[in-house]
Amino acid sequence: MKFSAALFGLLMAGTALAQEGSDAAFLIARDAFRAGDINKLERAAAQLGRHELTPYVDNYRLRMWMEQGDPGAIRAFLERQDGSYVAEKLRADWIRWLGKRFAWNEIDAQYPKLLAPEADVTCYAQQARLARDDRRALDEAARLWLTQLEPPEACVPVNEALLFSGRVGVDDLWQRARRQIEANKTGAAKTTLGYLADSQAPDSRSLDAALGNGMGYLFRQSADWYATRAGRELAAIAVQRIATSDPRAAAEQLEKLQPRLQDGESRWAWSQIALQAARKHLPEAVDWYARAGDAPLSEEGHQWKVRAALRAQEWGIVHRAIDAMPPELAGRPEWIYWLGRAHKAGGRTSQADALFAKIAGQPNFYGNLADEELGRAVLPPPKAEAPTYEEQRAARETPGLKRALAFFRLDMRTEAVREWNWALRDMDDRQLLAAAQLAKGNQIWDRAINTADRTKKEHDYSLRFLAPYGDTVRPAAQNQALDDAWVYGLMRQESRFISSAKSNVGASGLMQLMPATAKWVARKIGLRDYHHGRVNDTQTNVLLGTSYMRLVMENLDNHPVLASAAYNAGPNRARKWRAERPLEGAIYAETIPFSETRDYVKKVMSNAVYYSALFNGRPDSLKARLGVVGARVADAPKDADLP
Repeated sequence: MKFSAALFGLLMAGTALAQEGSDAAFLIARDAFRAGDINKLERAAAQLGRHELTPYVDNYRLRMWMEQGDPGAIRAFLERQDGSYVAEKLRADWIRWLGKRFAWNEIDAQYPKLLAPEADVTCYAQQARLARDDRRALDEAARLWLTQLEPPEACVPVNEALLFSGRVGVDDLWQRARRQIEANKTGAAKTTLGYLADSQAPDSRSLDAALGNGMGYLFRQSADWYATRAGRELAAIAVQRIATSDPRAAAEQLEKLQPRLQDGESRWAWSQIALQAARKHLPEAVDWYARAGDAPLSEEGHQWKVRAALRAQEWGIVHRAIDAMPPELAGRPEWIYWLGRAHKAGGRTSQADALFAKIAGQPNFYGNLADEELGRAVLPPPKAEAPTYEEQRAARETPGLKRALAFFRLDMRTEAVREWNWALRDMDDRQLLAAAQLAKGNQIWDRAINTADRTKKEHDYSLRFLAPYGDTVRPAAQNQALDDAWVYGLMRQESRFISSAKSNVGASGLMQLMPATAKWVARKIGLRDYHHGRVNDTQTNVLLGTSYMRLVMENLDNHPVLASAAYNAGPNRARKWRAERPLEGAIYAETIPFSETRDYVKKVMSNAVYYSALFNGRPDSLKARLGVVGARVADAPKDADLP
């Protein structure tokens, strides 16, 4: 027995060393590919052995040899790796390469085999179809005219073909340019207007002036500015630019200009003033939207029209504004819920309940609220049976998951997540639960959560709402007199429990602390010898994060909705977003101006309901947690320097 144990230990050590060597060879191959060193890549490939990531090295080699024009080798690889993420990416890269060389026949053969084509690759396929005079490609391009506002370079020939076909006229060009300007894509708007005939196009210097300094442009415009469409459109654009910073000043200017504008131009300008006013929570937004009349609205414009009416408690306008949305937009859970609330406010309870029933049971903010409107408790569904041994073995042997785990082992998280998510395509609930369990077993908490989130009928909410680091988090929450369900709900949204997580703005750790915030809290609580190198230490991060949560709560009426908004966007903004009168918590959340923070607060609050139910074994109420957000006050906060 002793000999067998020793032999087993030696075998394991040998396996680990072999894996280390293969991992090193893969990293050398990857670096060689990035450096364009084909000889080094070939040497590393020869040392790779039977590594999980061998297909990636084969992909690197094929991409480097693509210029040699060996389509047979590429086709053979794509056939061998059919359906895999690495094949999908190689096929897409090959189509890009082929498109730049006008190899339309090969693109026609390869494009239908893509499972999730990206926009530029789709445009190369459309170019190929146009080359054989398939005009249906123009129908597809026309449907994207007002939504694909900053098209990839590959889409330019398709859009130009659309223009030259006569399907896009002067009105369409101006409408697209308006949408691009609303989205602050001014360079794309200039490109769009460049397609106008010289006699109809605005002068480039005047366009730059209107986009760059709207007020200055209006003061300096010529006396006969209204004589041409271009002159009137530029005046409306200048008003839009003023509105981004000062909607009231923009409204004052538009009142002066309106007699000289045509209806479509003035209504668009009013819609832009209304949109910016709604985002700034100005009470005039509802009236300005009314002055916009039937001006075509972007998705943002439609949604902020409803939000402005919600803040004003104008339920009739809420109803009409949602009815006016495009069907796909109106079918989102938030607008189904608020339309139900509008019906309920008007005494139409049966219509309201029918709408609530459409989204009730969905494990999200508005599904929770709809459940409560129907008198149903929000509870996790019955727990699915644990994955069997065979199901777990199948998960371990799934090639895509094996490649993802290898990437995680190499600390290549971006590649790992892409490979993992691709492997989940077409999995049924049992396979998803087994994959989630595999992730949990490897302490890859974010993939466990996201994978369990995908199940349709069989669920395991202990995986969807994992609660790792319990020995650290729950005592810290208790020490700060915080609801541990809320703390976990926030952490789940902040980092998905990735202790090394770092955001693109520099926030770190489980609770995603900004350097200045962490330093301020450490000083506030008297944490000695703190330096930023400690921020990813689990205990330090949780101590600082929960301490900050308590301080934010104390400074914001002890209201978790305000505190959640403050944790993401800062306490000053959370205060500023309150209304002049008390506001239902759900309306406060829906009308947060920052889309990231709006989504964040909803998810944190819904997460907390499920964590509470799992921790305590009884239903919780989202409506009770949301409560009422108090009116805006002028009193100075307790900690004026709270970051």
